[in-house]
Amino acid sequence: MVPAKIFFVKGVGVHKERLASFEAALRDAGIEKCNLVYVSSIFPPNCKVVSKEQGLAELRPGQITFCVMARNEANEPNRLMAAAIGLALPTDNNHYGYLSEHHSFGEKAVIAGEYAEDLAASMLATTLGVPFDTNEAWSEREKTYKSSGHIFKTCNTCQSAEGNKDGLWTTVIAAAVFIIDAESIKKYEPSQQSQGPVCPL
Repeated sequence: MVPAKIFFVKGVGVHKERLASFEAALRDAGIEKCNLVYVSSIFPPNCKVVSKEQGLAELRPGQITFCVMARNEANEPNRLMAAAIGLALPTDNNHYGYLSEHHSFGEKAVIAGEYAEDLAASMLATTLGVPFDTNEAWSEREKTYKSSGHIFKTCNTCQSAEGNKDGLWTTVIAAAVFIIDAESIKKYEPSQQSQGPVCPL
């Protein structure tokens, strides 16, 4: 199954229970009704980026939903935390791109987001054979990547927050959520003829 679409969400949740704070962050992001399955870092060829509203409209309660997620949490008052997803897209739509996840403490959203973006772009650059200096600042490498003609776009989604002042659990998430259309699923469904005996239990 190859996802046809993808959208990005972020959220923050606070609760006295750690798990409940994660649930609150999922609700804030709008993906709490899905059974989430975490996958790694490949942006599929010809995958279309859609808005959060468009993406959420295609999901159903209980649906198995694949995503790349960054998550961070703490119950330490005022502790700064962040969760970010980076994206790097190739100029050639038939080539795959990269997603990255980054979670950190003590970083503002703009710093964590740029770090995730840098990670994704660097992974894509090595795949495409684009030379770069790892010691250069992200702003300089970004110019190198894009001037190469191989990398079309980079961006990030980041959620940051400070730990609850009363010591409640605070969770931040950022996620890239995949949408697999019905036609893709049908291609991978086993035919009735190829199925073995059905277990009576």
